[in-house]
Amino acid sequence: MRVVYMGTPDFAVGALEAIIAAGHEVIAVVTQPDKPRGRGKEMQISDVKACALKHDLPVFQPVKIRDEESVTYLKGLNADIFVVAAFGQILSQEVLDIPKYGCVNIHASLLPKYRGASPINQVLIEGDEYTGITVMKMNAGMDTGNIMLQEKLRIEEDDTAGTLFDKLSELGAKVIVTALEKIEDGTITETVQDENLSSRCAKMHKEMGHINWAQDVFYISRLVRALNPWPSCFTLINGKMLKIWKAKAVEGKSGEAGVIASVGKDSFTVNAGNGLLEVFEVQLEGKRRMNVSDFLRGFKFIEGETKFE
Repeated sequence: MRVVYMGTPDFAVGALEAIIAAGHEVIAVVTQPDKPRGRGKEMQISDVKACALKHDLPVFQPVKIRDEESVTYLKGLNADIFVVAAFGQILSQEVLDIPKYGCVNIHASLLPKYRGASPINQVLIEGDEYTGITVMKMNAGMDTGNIMLQEKLRIEEDDTAGTLFDKLSELGAKVIVTALEKIEDGTITETVQDENLSSRCAKMHKEMGHINWAQDVFYISRLVRALNPWPSCFTLINGKMLKIWKAKAVEGKSGEAGVIASVGKDSFTVNAGNGLLEVFEVQLEGKRRMNVSDFLRGFKFIEGETKFE
C-alpha cells in the first residue's frame, strides 16, 4: 500500500521501520518541525525524521497539519492510508477523509482505557496487570475510533515507563504490519469502543513527581516506576532535590510521613502512608545517579530524625 506515516518520537520509529521492511511504499513521512534543544539551543530533528532520512524518504514538517497548505500537500500524495503513531498534532476531519482506507493510529494502551497523552505512565500508576497496543481507525475524537486490532502485554513487577515504552514500541511495530495486511485484503474487523469502560490520561508534568509521603506507599512505589525516566519522582532534603529511581513498598507500621525509618547497607526506608518505602537508587541534585550503598558513603541519614519534604 501507499502509506503516509505520521510520527515524531522514538516510540514511532520501530513501526516505520517495520512498515518499510514489510514492503509497503512509504510515500511521505510527516513529523513535527525541528526544535531547539539543550543548553546551546541547537536545532534537532525528531527521531522519526532521522529514520526517514536514513531511508531517503520525503519528509513533511507542518507547523499545523490542519492548515490549507498542509491539506493540499497531503491530498496530492494519493495515499492509500495514513498511519499515525505519537505524531503530536490532532488531525482534522478533512485530513482524516483524504486516504482511501482512512487513518489508523498505533496507541499504547488497551483502548478504551487510557485515552490521551500518557497511557504508558498511567497504566503503571493504576497498577494494571496488562497493557498493550491498539490499532484504531481514527475519527475526530481523542482516541475514540473503532478498534481494529489489539495485542496484550503483561506488565512485569520491575517494569518502568522506560522499559514499557521499549516493549510497546516493538509490539506496535508488529501489530501495525498485521493490521495493514488485513486492511489491504479486506479481512480487518472493527469494534466500537465501549464508552462505559473508557478513561483518559493527561500529559505528564514535572510537579507530578514531587512525592507526598502521606500518600499510600503502594501508590508511591507505582509512581516511582511510572515516572521513570521522565519526569522522575523526587523529594527534598536540606533544600536539595533527591530523585528516587528505584524503590518498593514494604508493608508494616510506619511513623511520621517522610521521616527516615531505617538505614541499611544497600537501602533505606521512609515512612509513608500504610507502610514504608524501601529505596535502592537515588540521585542528589547536581550529582550522578547511584545505588544507595554509594550514596550513603557521602550522605548521612539519622533514623527517626532525617525528614524529606
